[in-house]
Amino acid sequence: MSRRRNNGNNGLEGWPGYVDALSTLLMVTIFVLLVFVLAEAFLSYALKGSDNTITQLKEQIAELTQSLSMESSKDATLSQELAALNAQLASAQAANATLTQQLSTDTATISSLQDSQKSLQAQLSDTQAQAAAATGRIATLQAQMQAVGGSDLQSKLSDAQKLNKQDAAQIALLNQQMAALRAQLAALQVALDAAQSADKQDKVRIADLGKQLNEALARKVEELQKYQSVFFKTLSESLKGEKNIRVVGDRFVFESDVLFPVDEATITPAGKTEIAQVAKAINKIAAKIPSNVNWVLSVDGYADAQPIKGGPYKTNFDLSTARALAVLDLLLADGVPKNRLMASGMGSNNPIASGNTAADYAQNRRIEFRLTTP
Repeated sequence: MSRRRNNGNNGLEGWPGYVDALSTLLMVTIFVLLVFVLAEAFLSYALKGSDNTITQLKEQIAELTQSLSMESSKDATLSQELAALNAQLASAQAANATLTQQLSTDTATISSLQDSQKSLQAQLSDTQAQAAAATGRIATLQAQMQAVGGSDLQSKLSDAQKLNKQDAAQIALLNQQMAALRAQLAALQVALDAAQSADKQDKVRIADLGKQLNEALARKVEELQKYQSVFFKTLSESLKGEKNIRVVGDRFVFESDVLFPVDEATITPAGKTEIAQVAKAINKIAAKIPSNVNWVLSVDGYADAQPIKGGPYKTNFDLSTARALAVLDLLLADGVPKNRLMASGMGSNNPIASGNTAADYAQNRRIEFRLTTP
């Protein structure tokens, strides 16, 4: 009896210890859960901030890429316009050089005629001196005849008079030659003056032409730049999210595998959808470009460096040209004006990936679109 009572008391005395242990364990568990909840909340907030930062960085990269593309386009357009300007200036300078050579020839001719004039003038002076001497001898003989008389003096007088007539005829001939020479010199001088005046006018026209061309170039570049920016924005929005389409410089690059089967130039249904988006973007901006701004959409086809094995195309040039023409035909069918399109096949030239892996070859098989001047 006494033993049972003692055992019951020992069990009741141990129960509060178990309750305290369980309470402590529960509090620790709740604390740990609270720590995990707070940590998760802080981590979610930090990740959200990182996502916003990454999004902003992506937007900045896209803006910088577009700005770089526009600058590249500007450089290419300026190079083309400056090449045309240099060609025109070279033509004008060639014409000016021809005129300068003609002036040199005329100047040499005038110098030669002036030398001839000096020679004739010297001959005329000598002849006039001889005529004066003959006249003096005639006068002397006449005086002698009057003083003495005689047939011998008469004969000498007659001979002197003949010589005097010959000298007079020679003098008259020399005078005629001098007059003709003076007239020729005067005509050449007039021609020389006219040529020099024309040369000055040509130089002024060349300077004015260069100035006008530079001003026109600046205006056209500014106008085309504005619409290239619209083109990039519109096409970027239309093709947003496409992984196989990217911007390289001033061009939109479509990998050919998106548009064509291997070694073929027939556009796939998915490719037709992509080209329809391009046509839609072109038609949208074409309505905004004034008619005096001359522009075209260049469609350039490229192939990889691997040789063609079988099929209807013998070379990569044939394949790239056929693909560019297929895209051009589809753009025409989608309503793009034919006078605003041009196509070219570039073969395996100008690769954008230098390696020889399958991925490099895929990048180099491409169609490029570029808004430029004809």
